[in-house]
Amino acid sequence: MSPRASSSRKSSGPPAPADIYVGLLVVATCSLLTGIIFLWLELNAYEWRLP
Repeated sequence: MSPRASSSRKSSGPPAPADIYVGLLVVATCSLLTGIIFLWLELNAYEWRLP
C-alpha cells in the first residue's frame, strides 16, 4: 500500500505558508461581519424587532 493509505496522517515538514486565498478569505469574512453589524445598527435605528 502507499503511504497515503496509512493510518498516520502527520505530514513531514513545516506547514504551508498562507497564500493570497487565505488573505481573501479573511477580507471576505471581515466584510461579512462588518455588513452584519451595520445592518443591525440600521435596523435598531427604526426599533426593528424579531417577530
